[in-house]
Amino acid sequence: MNAATGQAGAPRARRRWLRWLLVLCAVPLLLLALLWLVVWIVLPPERMVPMVLAHLGAALNLEISAEGDPASRLGERPTFVVRNVVAREPGADTPLLRVDRVLVALPWSTLRSLGDPLDLTRIELETPTLDLPALRHWLATRPPGDTRLPTLAEGVHVRDGRVDGDGWRIESLDLSIPRLQPAQPLRTTLRGRYADDATRVPFNLAATLMRQASGSGVGVAGHVAMQRDGWQLPAWITLSGALHWNDGVQLLPLHLGASARYVSGDTSIPFVLGVHGPLRRHGDTSTLAPAGIAVRGAGVVPTFDARGRFALGGRLLVELDGRIAQWPADWPALPPPLGQSQAPLSVSIAYAGSTDLSDPLQLRVVRDDRASGAGQDLRFDGRLRVPAIADWAAAGAQDSPLPPLQGRLQAPRVEVSGARLEGVTIEFEDDDTPLAAPTR
Repeated sequence: MNAATGQAGAPRARRRWLRWLLVLCAVPLLLLALLWLVVWIVLPPERMVPMVLAHLGAALNLEISAEGDPASRLGERPTFVVRNVVAREPGADTPLLRVDRVLVALPWSTLRSLGDPLDLTRIELETPTLDLPALRHWLATRPPGDTRLPTLAEGVHVRDGRVDGDGWRIESLDLSIPRLQPAQPLRTTLRGRYADDATRVPFNLAATLMRQASGSGVGVAGHVAMQRDGWQLPAWITLSGALHWNDGVQLLPLHLGASARYVSGDTSIPFVLGVHGPLRRHGDTSTLAPAGIAVRGAGVVPTFDARGRFALGGRLLVELDGRIAQWPADWPALPPPLGQSQAPLSVSIAYAGSTDLSDPLQLRVVRDDRASGAGQDLRFDGRLRVPAIADWAAAGAQDSPLPPLQGRLQAPRVEVSGARLEGVTIEFEDDDTPLAAPTR
């Protein structure tokens, strides 16, 4: 072979390699194009979406239906849009979830694997309604330890949602989880409004769960504002603890701090509250026992520390034993020698009644001034209504120098207008309700 022949053969060889390279590149592209064509012809959106919902429902033991014309698109990441979605347990009358519009974006790998593992890109829910009792019933049927969550590279976003409980609801709920990955903390922001027959509580909160596993640390911070007829209680709160959900929902322990303000008309009473203890919720009942509580403030707000227990369900239960550091200067002045003592006051509180604190609260106050040799120099047993006391404090004691309460005040001696009285007993009667016997 001469040099000319070799030079001519080299371009032909290069052209052959180029053709083979083009064929090798074209085959996958052609196969992908054919796959897309088959999907669009054989499985158009109106057939694809029901298949996906049926597969998901079978995996979750739910009946999932959708009405209207689904709009889906295939591309770099398949996206499904479904309207009027209803999910319920098989045979159940009440759906656990209704959603006006659902958008789900996912990678091709999830479709090829039929959702195992369930890796998604983004979920959007518009105007969802979640029935909490129905959800609890469904969760009780799930296999133990079945807590797998999908991954969501672009998170979950809820707009104008609603949660219905037994006699209460959360409305106008907007929730955003920017990213959901098993090995990363779960961060969310949520705002909305809690409501029942008499109370409204708007909230705007940020929360972080350090690991997506029971027993992991959780932190919550943000604004809440309890509102009732005639008064409101806006507060900035922080909450933390280890969140457990294998047996009900528990925070072990709960650490709660609140910088709050009681507002009624032109009256504004600021205070700071701290609460600590194991919080447990089973069904519709929450308990905090044993609990520690601390209140700090100024004016009519005493420096108060106590221990006891709380329970909240259809009714509210409070039992506290604590002490007030000293008689607040803005409380009605005590006659001498009672008003001259700087000794702390032992306080016992017992309440069992409506959650709006409208029922009578049992109160016992004892002061033991051993430092001055007086011994037990003051004892009060009685009851009061928190709304009436709040109104009295808001009025600045202008209508009455004494708070609206019922009870019996006992003191070994009192000086009034230069006269010294021994073994004094004073009874307070604010209404026609008979005086109740002390509870402790």
